[in-house]
Amino acid sequence: MSPEAHLFASWLIAAGTTRNQRDLRLVTLAGIAPDLDGLGIVADGLNALAGRETFFYHDYHHYLLHWVFGAVAVAGFLALFARERWRVALLALIVFHLHLLCDLAGSRGPSPVDLWPIHYLGPFSREPVWLWTGQWQLDGWQNRVIGVCLLAAVLWIGAGRGETVVGVFSRRLDAIVAPVLVRWRAASSRVLSQTTVRDMPHARK
Repeated sequence: MSPEAHLFASWLIAAGTTRNQRDLRLVTLAGIAPDLDGLGIVADGLNALAGRETFFYHDYHHYLLHWVFGAVAVAGFLALFARERWRVALLALIVFHLHLLCDLAGSRGPSPVDLWPIHYLGPFSREPVWLWTGQWQLDGWQNRVIGVCLLAAVLWIGAGRGETVVGVFSRRLDAIVAPVLVRWRAASSRVLSQTTVRDMPHARK
């Protein structure tokens, strides 16, 4: 799945299970941490501009961090900075594995045989541990629908909390975004309430 879908899903879980902003941020980051092994795409792009061809993204994405030891390392590292360490460690493991599950479901390339396996024992083994032949395309309609639903949930829940996924990266920017969403949710709730009252049987008598 796309990085933003991983971000939204992890934030939603963190928002419902953590009890302070720091831990929420750490659990959310755990959900997108596996894709750090995809940063090789930057090196590939720079090398292409210099006239050299490299395949760091192809060789190492879904390999270096999409594995059980990566999950433990990420969870342990982020827990060091948490207020509730054991809670954050457990939640980090959960969202990390949710990331793997989502990739297993929806990360296929354009060709039906261009499947992305999960090398759960990497980097000590190149053998795929998880591979699903029904995997849908990364830009397929399934991922688009899921992404829209996740975004809607993030906006609605963030507006109710008075803090959004933006706060994972910048509290200052979130202080600008969150109040806008709070007003939007309040306005939406009023409209829904008025519509419900008008549609009630006694309101038409």
